[in-house]
Amino acid sequence: MPAQKVSVFTLLIRKSLKRFEAFLFLLKSVLSNRQFLYVSCVLVGISSALAVIVLKTFAHWVFRFANYIDRILHLPYSNSLLPVIGIVLTAWVIKKFLDGSIEKGTSQIMIAVANKSGIMPKKQMYAQIITSSLTVGMGGSAGLESPITITGAAFGSNYAQKYRLNYKDRTLLLACGVAAGIAAAFNAPIAGVLFAIEVILADMSVTAFIPIMISAATGALVSTVVLKEDILLTFRGQLTFDYHNIPYYIILGILAGLVSVYHARNFRKVEHFFSKFKSSTYKKALFGASLLAVLIFFFPTLFGEGYESIKALSSANPGVLLENTILDEHKSNEWMLLAFIGVTLMIKSIATGLTLGSGGNGGNFAPSLFVGSYLGFFVAKFFQLTGIDKDLPISNFSVVGMAGLLSGLFHAPLTAIFLIAEITGGYGLMVPLLIVSSISFIISKNMEGHSMDIKNLADSGKVFTTNKDKNILSSIDLSKHIKTNFVTIPNTAKLDDVANLLSETKQTVFPVVNEKNEFEGIISFDTVRSIIFNDFQKKYTPLSDVIEAPKETVCYDEVMETVMEKFETSNSELLFVLKDKTCLGYIAKVDILDAYREKLKSLRIE
Repeated sequence: MPAQKVSVFTLLIRKSLKRFEAFLFLLKSVLSNRQFLYVSCVLVGISSALAVIVLKTFAHWVFRFANYIDRILHLPYSNSLLPVIGIVLTAWVIKKFLDGSIEKGTSQIMIAVANKSGIMPKKQMYAQIITSSLTVGMGGSAGLESPITITGAAFGSNYAQKYRLNYKDRTLLLACGVAAGIAAAFNAPIAGVLFAIEVILADMSVTAFIPIMISAATGALVSTVVLKEDILLTFRGQLTFDYHNIPYYIILGILAGLVSVYHARNFRKVEHFFSKFKSSTYKKALFGASLLAVLIFFFPTLFGEGYESIKALSSANPGVLLENTILDEHKSNEWMLLAFIGVTLMIKSIATGLTLGSGGNGGNFAPSLFVGSYLGFFVAKFFQLTGIDKDLPISNFSVVGMAGLLSGLFHAPLTAIFLIAEITGGYGLMVPLLIVSSISFIISKNMEGHSMDIKNLADSGKVFTTNKDKNILSSIDLSKHIKTNFVTIPNTAKLDDVANLLSETKQTVFPVVNEKNEFEGIISFDTVRSIIFNDFQKKYTPLSDVIEAPKETVCYDEVMETVMEKFETSNSELLFVLKDKTCLGYIAKVDILDAYREKLKSLRIE
């Protein structure tokens, strides 16, 4: 009987969904494209907000459960055990149900925008929710915002594909999903809009703001109605700015920039270590999770997103962070608390690297806020305890520090400034937010040319979303433009043979190959013209005398940006493509430029 009820319930849901889809198709037929887009961005915003509600609620419940167990055991045993279970379960789900892989990080959205015409896999609509809830919800030291943005982007992309919207609208709805996700996660619609524009869509016109703003407002509204305030990261205290503290904020900005670089590089080292791990999926997950468990045992605030500890730092009694730890008896010692905070902020990158590198799923958005808050607290508390300035407002420095790390890690200063302004409920700290975020961004940008999420992709030449030219070039497939209708000359040929080929073909440049078909150089008509029209020279000039090395050649797997640079430096109209010394063919500059112009027309967002 229960099985029958479940099946009936499932059928009712399916019928309701089909009717709703039919209604939307009807709307699409009667509304203008712009009007339907406005309806769509509201629906995408609601979908993203619901994903946020599921993730945040689950993570909050697990955190409260862990705290309840800790009060019974008096030591963070449960905090250490739950992340191991969560990461191993995540690895099992990925291997069993998600084809053994899952794309992590907001860089996947950027790849979709830059290289895949805004198309994201359907599985991203549910894969991120399931895996990140297991990893972060059960204590993995990462954030939920990256999975949230990928889920929102997937909702927008697949909705647009379902209702046959063009590339421009598809990419726009993808950005709407991202904006709604951030807005719902923090009840910060302005930050959601800015994140979508600053990080995801660097090149867009003013008309694209409206759908993104509607989605962000929808996401924030749904989140506000459904989620309790204690689940969200909010600060409702009165935060005011004193211009006498500007020198300390400058110091905080410098340290935020340096710590941003440290965090990014340290995280990549840990993740890179696990990428070369040759053990099975479960052994890798168990090994990394066990190391994480040790860290969480000694530093329980590394458990989960860490938003509860961020709130504690800004409270009147930050010493509660030492409760139920091996330092519990020293919680009234402010220097001990300061040392604990300092060590924690430095090892957070290791904890996050262990979480994600071993097979868990999550992001670095929440860790950036965590480290920033701890850094701000550390700076203000240090100056207080040393007697340099006993009146520094610690809560102010804690929240401003979050903006500094977010700006430095993601190279998104506007998002950082307005996110903190919104979650603090006012703009009283706008001046220090501007100072700290700007300084941190400048230092980080100078030391790391690319933000944390796209560093590896940019190094490999796959994507760099703030450079539209590079995006378009990276989306052009080199293999599709290789011409194979060409004639080669064996290195044993005579100049008479070259003369015959010139008279029989329109080819003016010939690759020379040896008996193994390996490329040895080229013979150009411009070089041999004077020789082949002189019978004496043609007869007595060996072929080797007219073979020359090309100014540039192209490797078959080379990125298009480098190819175009080679066209410019060699001042050539065609380049030969090689693979393991074998000539595959050639590419013509005019073909690449034509492909670029076509891509530019199709990818322009209006």
